[in-house]
Parts: sequence; structure tokens; C-alpha cells
Amino acid sequence: MKHIFPTYKRFPFEIVKGNGVTLIDNNGKKYLDLTSGIGVCNLGYNTAPIKDAVKTQLDKVWHTSNLYDSTLQEKVASLLVKDEDKDVYFCNSGTEANEAALKLARKATGKSAILAFDHSFHGRSYGSLSMTGNDKIKEGFGPFVPDVKFAKYNDPDALAQITSDLAAVILEIIQGEGGVVNGDPAWLEAVGAKCKQEKVLLIIDEVQTGMGRTGKLFAYQHLNLDPDIITAAKGLANGIPVGAMIGKTELASSFGPGSHGTTFGGNPLAMASASAVLTILNDDFLEAVQQKSLFFWHFLEKEIQPLELVEGISGKGLMVGIHLKSDIEVSKIIAGLHKQGILTLSSRDNTLRLLPPLIITGSELLHAVHIIKDTLTNAIVSQ
Repeated sequence: MKHIFPTYKRFPFEIVKGNGVTLIDNNGKKYLDLTSGIGVCNLGYNTAPIKDAVKTQLDKVWHTSNLYDSTLQEKVASLLVKDEDKDVYFCNSGTEANEAALKLARKATGKSAILAFDHSFHGRSYGSLSMTGNDKIKEGFGPFVPDVKFAKYNDPDALAQITSDLAAVILEIIQGEGGVVNGDPAWLEAVGAKCKQEKVLLIIDEVQTGMGRTGKLFAYQHLNLDPDIITAAKGLANGIPVGAMIGKTELASSFGPGSHGTTFGGNPLAMASASAVLTILNDDFLEAVQQKSLFFWHFLEKEIQPLELVEGISGKGLMVGIHLKSDIEVSKIIAGLHKQGILTLSSRDNTLRLLPPLIITGSELLHAVHIIKDTLTNAIVSQ
């Protein structure tokens, strides 16, 4: 990696092939993937319906521009919003979706103030980074977009900060990069109610929690919430870059011609893949995700929760955070799991994060639990 900016701390192997939930590196070693490319390849690798859809589109056209009608964009938008009175803006990433949400909120309300939360993550461009509650990744990049305020996540006192001078409140149902922190359902619903009371837009960032990750298409659908704007990306096209900002149709007049734009957003290849993904993510598929999640959580609580190194487990569906004590760094556990053929992630506060593809089987999940248990147990023994 001689000519690449060192913005990533990379593991010393390259993933060169994948099939289903199995990845193979440049040394021929096989891994059970519990990362989904950080919540992106939710439907696994080399998935036939998705690959076929992209191949078919590749033989037609892979880029024009947004100067022309797109039946593919309309199809994907319809699959996202279903029968709800909402419109979609397509872009290339979650960061871009959150940038669009910030702009739309300010334009539609005529107000500039935004309330976000500590330990949140909404992206790394200036608007999205300004709404991100992580001082470490913001070091050296200020000053930031003004008029962004922060409150404590899950804190009832935060409700007092939702006042009519705000354009919007932005939050995650589960803070992924922030340590797999579950939003308290009662608190989240209280935030939603206060936003309605004060006529403040509610933006829900579903970049990591969306596309079936928690057993619903979007995580907010587990709750009594009515967001004005939803942002999505990651799993939407199963690895082809795409993002989407979904907003209530009443906001559409604030995003007219020339108000926002993108060169590559909503390109035909991404839309072909997204259409295939959303077709697969039907009610039966999501119900199966919920069922295998119950199976997974049963064994996580039975086999992993009692271990000496584990402080607790959080998350929902197939989004899991195993919170480790400070006795050992999570990076060492990840390296140990690599040796055992398991790929995992980390998150804030020494958290081992699991985001397996939604197509993973119960037996594969159980195998993962046993390997993680052995690795955590051996880590104590070897100290």
C-alpha cells in the first residue's frame, strides 16, 4: 500500500473472493463473515439475483445522468416508500444522504439549528461530521458547520432541548459506531412526540440499522415513530455505492430543480442492485431474520453473556455489540478470531461488533458463538 493515504488501519491480508457468508483471502484462508462489509453486503456475496440484475443492466447502460427520467429510480423509490406519502432522493452514500437531510431540513423550515446526540455517527463530510458526536474524529478539521447542538443520548433531560427554534433533530435508533447503544424505546418515542409538538423535523439515520438489519426494513418501524426524513445507504444495493434520503412528500417543494444534485447518485447499476435487494427483503424474509435473531440472542445470552471478559451485550436483530471489560483490548480478540476463521468488527468502548449477513443460517450463527466463546475464554487463560 505504497501510494494510498494511511486513513485506514488495515489488517495484513486481502479479501479476494466471496460466496454466501464465506470470504477467502489472498492466502486461500476461508472466513465466516460477521461484518457484511460493515453492514453493507446484508445479502451475502456472489448472490445470484443481485449479480444477475447488475449484469443485465451492465449490458444496457451503466450511466447517463439525472437529466432524464429513470423508471429504475422510480421502482426503487416505490419499493422503499411502499404506500406512504414520501419521496426519495438518491445519492452515493450514507454521508451524502445525511448531507441532503441537513440541507432539506434547513430549506424546508427556514431555520438552521440542528440537535444531534453524543456518540452519534452521521458521516465524515463537513455537514454530516458537524452532526456527529465524536470529538476524536473531528480533531483538526474545524471550524464546523454552525448551529449544531448536542444532547445526551437516552437522557430524558434532552427533551427540554427540543424547542421550536430547531430545524430538526437527528438520531439513530441504535448507535452503531457509538458502541452499539440501544435507544430506549420510551425515550425515542418521547423525542418523536416532542418534535411534533414543537414542529421540529425528525431525521432518523438508518444507514446501518436499515435494510432488514433489525428484522424490519427500518429499525424505527419497531416503534411508534413517524420520522419526517429517513436516511439509508449501506445494505441498500449490497455493495454497490448508493444512498437514499426519504422524506415526506410535503417537503418536496423545498427540493426543487437546482436545489441539490449529484452526478452518480441513482445510477442504473446501483438501482438495478437496489431493486433486487428490496425485492428479496419481503415480509417473509424479514420474518426469517427475526426468527434467526431470536435463536442467535438465546445463545449469546446463554454462552457469551456469563463470560468473565463480558460486561454486557446490546443491539437488536442481527446487529450485536459484545461489550468487553478493559482486561483485554477488543483488537486482540478480533485478531484471535481471524486465526479461527471469523471476521468481526469493533466499536466504541471496547465493543466487539457483529453484523453478519442476513442470509446466515442458524448453524453458522451457533458455530460463531462457539468460536467467540472459545476465543474469549482462551484470552483470559493466556493472560
